[in-house]
Amino acid sequence: MTWNDTANGDIAPEPLETADFTDVEQALAQIERIYERNTAFLRHHFERYLQGDPPAQRVRATYPFIRVAATSHSRLDSRLSYGFVHGPGIYETTITRPDLFAPYLREQLELLLRNHGLPLTVGESSEPIPVHFAYKRDVSLETAGLRRAAVIEPPLRDLFDTPDLGTMDDAIANGTLIQTAGAPEPLALFRAGRIDYSLHRLSHYTGTMPRHFQNLVIFTNYQFYIDAFVRMGRERMAAGHPEYDAFVEPGEVVTRNARFGETARAPEPPERLPQMPAYHLVAPDHGGITMVNVGVGPSNARTITDHIAVLRPHAWLMLGHCAGLRNTQQLGDYVLAHGYVREDHVLDEELPLWVPIPALAEMQVALEQAVVEVTGLAGYDLKRVMRTGTVASVDNRNWELGDYDAILRRLSQSRAIALDMESAAIAANGFRFRVPYGTLLCVSDKPLHGEIKLPGMAGEFYRERVGQHLEIGLKAMERLRCQERERLHSRKLRSFAEVAFQ
Repeated sequence: MTWNDTANGDIAPEPLETADFTDVEQALAQIERIYERNTAFLRHHFERYLQGDPPAQRVRATYPFIRVAATSHSRLDSRLSYGFVHGPGIYETTITRPDLFAPYLREQLELLLRNHGLPLTVGESSEPIPVHFAYKRDVSLETAGLRRAAVIEPPLRDLFDTPDLGTMDDAIANGTLIQTAGAPEPLALFRAGRIDYSLHRLSHYTGTMPRHFQNLVIFTNYQFYIDAFVRMGRERMAAGHPEYDAFVEPGEVVTRNARFGETARAPEPPERLPQMPAYHLVAPDHGGITMVNVGVGPSNARTITDHIAVLRPHAWLMLGHCAGLRNTQQLGDYVLAHGYVREDHVLDEELPLWVPIPALAEMQVALEQAVVEVTGLAGYDLKRVMRTGTVASVDNRNWELGDYDAILRRLSQSRAIALDMESAAIAANGFRFRVPYGTLLCVSDKPLHGEIKLPGMAGEFYRERVGQHLEIGLKAMERLRCQERERLHSRKLRSFAEVAFQ
């Protein structure tokens, strides 16, 4: 493996010339060539280091970049909410994992070419690849089979780049980026290092690899929904369902569709579930449905959406339980959120409370139509089982034990009809990261009216409602899958000077 001693003494791969492309496939091939060569270079030197053969100088390789230089404000199609730059200038982003993001990158680059007719410039950036991210899985797992030296010196950080959290912020997505004079404008919401960080966190939190995540994501706050999803996923695989190819569970347990003649599940599931286990009903082109149990509380909801956002899903949905706040509601009624009282506080700094989180028409229509289809109720009769209104999300699970009069007044003033702990965080992060979002909750108790969820009541309720609620969520997501992606990604989610990539 050849390398080059740079001006500052680093050991680096031989530099590749920056080149312009007018063909998207050629540009993608060059991005992949740079990425694969540079990560292999880092792995080679790192594995020698682990075996007691450290390099003489610091080792460094960088991510590939993609750049466009616009000279005009014009574009061909003004109906799109993405796929164009907002004015003359140089726009750039770094790229990672072209094996994972190739379909996404292909769409974004084709739109740029179509709208502006400009060449795509590809080259090696100045952003170092942390050695941990040169591996697609955890670096300890990837190198477990190596013979390691008893003592390894000098320290890792003296010789290799490690993740620099100071450069992996969300300033672009938050709209707080301060541009350095003469620096290129961002082309995407996330740079390569930030994406790699989230990809590794996803594996840790969910127990599944990022490549299994589908473009439609459902979040829930109860394991009962996951249990029903698992049963349904396995049943569809056994029945040879025509739309889905496999069902993936934590620990990389894969059940393949019987129509392929192979249904064995392998390997064995993990002894302990991860913090937020994810399950994937896999369809071609990532067109299936992923379901994640975020547990109870806004912190997990914010954490997992921070990381899933880098995969650029087409939509995500909160499907879970809530407290009904109106006396006219019944246990088992549905709540379709059209607004949120954000008292969970997990995104107050990144997304100030004065920022509204609007309902998205495409999501609302899909959810309502799914309720109609599953329940058989329509029009005025639909009000028997579903209300549309404001959901209040809080960060205190024992909120009802506080100042009762003050709580009641605030909830009444906000016109809230339901309360939970996760929905506002998931919707707010959807708004923040430009991912279409929606919320459909099910009333499981009414603490303000003396109907507290007790164990016996809960068991009865779960048996009757969880299956129907999950079916509604799945049908809503399948409806969204049939929509044109350009329609689903509403311009309501885009800021004034938005990045070109969705």
